[in-house]
Amino acid sequence: MKTCIRDVVVAVVAVSMGVALAACGQGGGTGGYAGSGPRIGLLLPDAITSRWESKDRPLLEERIKERCGDCTIEHANANGDVAAQQRQVDSMITKGIDALVLVAVDASALNAAVRKAHDAGVPVVSYDRLAEGPISGYVSFNGQEVGRLQARALLKAMAHRADGDQIVMINGDPTDPNTLLFKDGALSVLRGHVKFGKVYDTPMWRSDIANMNMSGAIADLGAGNIDGVYSANDALASGVISALRANKISPLPPVTGQDADLGAVRRIVGGEQYMTVWKPNDAEASAGAAMAVAAARGENLHRIATGTVRTRSGDVVPAVLLTPVSVTVGTIKDTLLKGGVYTVQQICTPLLRTACDKAGLTG
Repeated sequence: MKTCIRDVVVAVVAVSMGVALAACGQGGGTGGYAGSGPRIGLLLPDAITSRWESKDRPLLEERIKERCGDCTIEHANANGDVAAQQRQVDSMITKGIDALVLVAVDASALNAAVRKAHDAGVPVVSYDRLAEGPISGYVSFNGQEVGRLQARALLKAMAHRADGDQIVMINGDPTDPNTLLFKDGALSVLRGHVKFGKVYDTPMWRSDIANMNMSGAIADLGAGNIDGVYSANDALASGVISALRANKISPLPPVTGQDADLGAVRRIVGGEQYMTVWKPNDAEASAGAAMAVAAARGENLHRIATGTVRTRSGDVVPAVLLTPVSVTVGTIKDTLLKGGVYTVQQICTPLLRTACDKAGLTG
C-alpha cells in the first residue's frame, strides 16, 4: 500500500513539472503581479471553501509568475453570488484581459458569461469545475475517482458490519458539476452494499446546512441506526461531526471527506473523521497556470493537455485531469507529510500529541 501511495505522489509531482513552462522573468502588481505582458483574470467562486483563497489563489499566482514574469493578474471572488460573478466576467472583458481562469459559482448560470468572453476573444480556462459554454481548456481531478475513493474507504471502515447497513449521504452543491461526478463515483461502489437512510444535497457546500441535515437524519433514523456517513468534502464533514457530537453518538460512525483541510487531518488523527481525499493543489495550479499563460499568448492548449473532455454542448476541449489520493490516519505520513502539504507540528496540536504518537507522526 505504501509503495502505491508513493508512486501516486511521484506521479503527481511529475504531472506538475510536466505542465510547467519556462519562466520568463520577474514582476509584481495588481492582484499579485504587474507588467507589460499578457493580463490574466482569476475568478474564484466563494470563500466558504477555504482552499480557494488559502491554497489555489496563491499557488496560481505564483505559478503564473514563474511562467510569465511580465503578466498582470486580476483577481476577484464572487462570494457565492452568481450575478456578482457574471459582473466580474464583464469587468474582466472591459479591462482587456487576455485569458480568464474561471471557477464557476454555477456552471449552467455562467454559460452566457463564458460565451460573452469567448465572443470578445477572451479564452476561458475552466478550473476545477467544468463550466458550460465555449471554454478553451479544463484543469481538474478525476471527479468520479474521488467518489470511488470515498466510497471504498467508507465500506472498508464498515467492514465489520453486515452488508445492507444504513448510511447518510451528504452530497455537495447541486449547481457544482463536480458534485454529480463525486456522487456517481460513490454510488457505483456503494450500491448493493448499504441502505441509504437519508440523502441530501448541500447548497454552497455550507457546513451549517450539513449540520442541520445531519441533525434531521439522526432525529428521523435514530442515533443507533447510522452506520456510516458519506460526506462529499471536509467542510461538510465538520458539520456532520458536530451534529453527531451534539447528539452524543459514541462511537462515531465513519465519516468521509475531501480536500485534506488541516482541520480534517486533525480530526482524522483524533479519530473523528475516517478519511479525506487529497487533491494536490500545486499540481492543479501548475496545470492551470500553464494553460492560462498559453491561452493568454494565443498558443495551442493541446500541447499542455494530457487528454480531453467533452462539454455539455458536445465540444471536445483539451484537459488535464489529475489523480486524487485517499488519506487515512495510517497514510498521512506517506501522502501529506511526504508531499510537503503540512508538517507534524501543524497537525499535532498538544491535544493530539498522544494520538499523533499512536499514528507514528513524530518530528
